[in-house]
Amino acid sequence: MREPNEKVKILIADDHPIFRQGLRGILNEEPEFEVVGETADGNQAVDLSQTLSPDVLLIDAHLPGKDGIEVARAVKMHSPSTGIIIMTAQDDEEQLFQAIKVGAAGYYLKDIEPATLLEAIRRVSVGEYLINESVLTKPLVASRVLKQFRDLALAGQDVEPLFVPLSAREIEVLEYIARGNSNKEIARALKISDQTVKNHITSILRKLAVNDRTQAVVYALRHGWIKMHEV
Repeated sequence: MREPNEKVKILIADDHPIFRQGLRGILNEEPEFEVVGETADGNQAVDLSQTLSPDVLLIDAHLPGKDGIEVARAVKMHSPSTGIIIMTAQDDEEQLFQAIKVGAAGYYLKDIEPATLLEAIRRVSVGEYLINESVLTKPLVASRVLKQFRDLALAGQDVEPLFVPLSAREIEVLEYIARGNSNKEIARALKISDQTVKNHITSILRKLAVNDRTQAVVYALRHGWIKMHEV
């Protein structure tokens, strides 16, 4: 894990030399960032991520060798802590859906403002999942993701993020919180210890970057993970 005073290590993967050069120039102006490598090939992006251990991988959705989605999937398998930002020239809802499924933290069009991208890198480097903000403008994508997540939850699979980095159990805890249940009541309902409930809540607050249970519930309602009639 990166120490607070360490630079954010960034790997760039894009097959357009001018775009790579532009990105590198913008990032090199920020003292907190360090570009540790760059490549134009998807397979090499996977290899470099293993050897360089970047904090953030900036990757083009379309690459020779492996495309951005395939690279993201491979990188997340061996380095779950690497924050992945997928960049694309065209807005594609299917591509966004796949990016969410493989655990990408951000998804942006290439015409993004430099200041917005720099802020996204800062947030992704500390574990935030900004891809949810993209989903808010795509109700069909949100519906597909939520359905798949709930199908997996019903099947008893405690999986890593499809929509946010919350497990099926953490979603379940959120639903109980939204109904006004105390930790003890949640523990009794789920047949787990009070301490386990506290651990789940701590994890939820950290993953969603919120300060308390109420904010977590509001966030969950806003994103459609729990329904208003369940509150």
